[in-house]
Amino acid sequence: MKRTLQVLMIAVLVPMAVFGCRRQDVDTSGQPRAEERSAEQGDDSDDARPGGAVAGNVDEIASARGLSPDDVKAAVMTYNPSGKMDEYIQFASGGHGGQMLVIGLPSMRLLKLIATFTPEPWQGFGYGGEAGMAVLDGGNAANQELRWADTHHPALSETAGDYDGQFLFIGDKANARLAVIDLRDFETKQIVKNPISDGDHGGMFVTPNTEWVVEGGQYSTPLGGAYAPMSEYKDKYRGHITFWKFDREKGRIDPEQSFAMEVPPYWQDLCDAGKLESEGWVFCNSINTELATGKADADGVNFESGASQNDMDYMHIVNLNKAAELVAAGKTTELNGFKILPLQTSIDEGVLYFTPEPKSPHGNDVTPKGEYIVVGGKLDQNATVYSFKKIQAAIAAGNFETDDYGVPLLPFDATMEAQVELGLGPLHTQFDDKGYGYTSLFLDSAVARWTLGGSYRTDGAEPWKLVTKTPVQYNIGHLATAEGDTVSPDGKWLVAMNKWSVDRFNNVGPLLPQNFQLLDIASGGVQMPVIYDSPIGVGEPHYAQIIKADKLKAFETYPEIGWDPQTMAVDPDAPKAGTESVVRDGNNVTVRLTAVRSHFTPERIELKQGDNVTLHITNIETARDATHGFAVSVHNINLSLEPGETETVKFTANQPGVFPWYCTEFCSALHLEMVGYMLVEPSSAAASVR
Repeated sequence: MKRTLQVLMIAVLVPMAVFGCRRQDVDTSGQPRAEERSAEQGDDSDDARPGGAVAGNVDEIASARGLSPDDVKAAVMTYNPSGKMDEYIQFASGGHGGQMLVIGLPSMRLLKLIATFTPEPWQGFGYGGEAGMAVLDGGNAANQELRWADTHHPALSETAGDYDGQFLFIGDKANARLAVIDLRDFETKQIVKNPISDGDHGGMFVTPNTEWVVEGGQYSTPLGGAYAPMSEYKDKYRGHITFWKFDREKGRIDPEQSFAMEVPPYWQDLCDAGKLESEGWVFCNSINTELATGKADADGVNFESGASQNDMDYMHIVNLNKAAELVAAGKTTELNGFKILPLQTSIDEGVLYFTPEPKSPHGNDVTPKGEYIVVGGKLDQNATVYSFKKIQAAIAAGNFETDDYGVPLLPFDATMEAQVELGLGPLHTQFDDKGYGYTSLFLDSAVARWTLGGSYRTDGAEPWKLVTKTPVQYNIGHLATAEGDTVSPDGKWLVAMNKWSVDRFNNVGPLLPQNFQLLDIASGGVQMPVIYDSPIGVGEPHYAQIIKADKLKAFETYPEIGWDPQTMAVDPDAPKAGTESVVRDGNNVTVRLTAVRSHFTPERIELKQGDNVTLHITNIETARDATHGFAVSVHNINLSLEPGETETVKFTANQPGVFPWYCTEFCSALHLEMVGYMLVEPSSAAASVR
């Protein structure tokens, strides 16, 4: 056994010399605090190897590289030899990169970037293919093409409160949009634009059977894109919580069955759906109950201080089942063709309630059994725990006070179960299978572990009590535990999503990557050490969810030749071997083309300037990973065709000349010979030279 462990550690440590990004103690210069080598182990010795690798046994290698036993243990825990798969998959938002990240755990390897809201050339998303262009255009604003996003909160589809591995949703804070990703092929199938709002933050969160995808608002505006001066903020501005109806069979959001709730012009933030005991209810944070309107002159008050004056803000408590009944009964108005449940209707019908919550809250997280809702206040030191039973009792008791808009205000003492003092800047909470909560502490740059109470405590431990804190680097925002916001958390890993990396990685200029750190929360004992640092250099990721890898059932190749990923069926127009052709009808030209190692059929397309071209292309390979590209010079056409996939491109041949196209994926030994020519004859001799 010892020999096996030594071999494994050598396999880990030698690659680390070249590619290492494991956790290491650092000095103030950002370099590892390694013990100085002895004269016998100097850099000019025969044992020195490029990149710092050293010949010898495990102890000698660890000593030469300044690695502690904990470092070696961390390396062994996270190392995956080639061909060994990760146990978990993390789906993380890509921030203002506009995409989604797929990361393996515990290796922390970036497995894929999912093209989502932003054109992405490797996947040929948004570069001429009709399907991808249609998806992107579905997210346009009325008069504006949108091609960037700020992705914040992903949500995996659920069945009975557990991740089912079928779909993934992600919100765009910048433009109030929602994307739907099908996890059979990890491709974006739909983008919908909220027709009454241009910004959100609290999206997306799903109900336990994915009937609804919940989008909290953010900065209040006149709904629907109307104009009103800030002097009319209290009367003309409103917030929203939008409930998107998901049709699982079609794998699409149904805007016709979706609706929004009008709420007061506080800034709604993160939401979470109730589960088990609290199923059918939704809980959302809010900030700026002060109704601050910002500083426009020397006498004003800026938002930073103006929106953090009150001691408490309001948690929104929504009876979603009742709201859906009212919508079905036609108790709505319409704005831009979208159903809205009016604020007064929600008040009159018992749909919306408030209860005070710590000032400037951010996290809003329902415990696995649905008994409690945990809120973190950025300017508080406590995680505040609310009891769903107490909320229901307070509603039943009646005799409410109300806010300025008439919304019933449940007393704080009547709804609060406990406050757990954790540290500075509590934000988000996730859970494990042992009755613990894990909360990110932004100002402390730490993760806190604390005990839940109620039915979660069967071990005799004191409930609602801080157990330990682990420092992370630095200013942690969100965190995620393995299946940690479902009804059955796994309790194995925690990923801290840190905003600053500072001294953790090589200097790559003033713009630094964010830092994902992997914490071991399952090895036993009080401590939960950081065992991996992973730079994320593609935007500012925000939230993530971690699913057991064996729940994902992605295609290895598309099921049949001629498969259309948008319809998830064979396209009747898909070219197949033997059906290739170029057909002219006046100035309309239809091309049917196939790709296979290592040639296109046909290899020449002759056009006339001004021709309207419809090009159907199919990758007729059936072998896994036999992807072909199709890139046409100058025309901004670039497709990625996975085995069996078909795609359609439409364009006008306005530019005369000779344009090669080629396969962009290195697919075979004769990859460079996988090419074709598009010849566009000029309309006159004078136009033959560009």
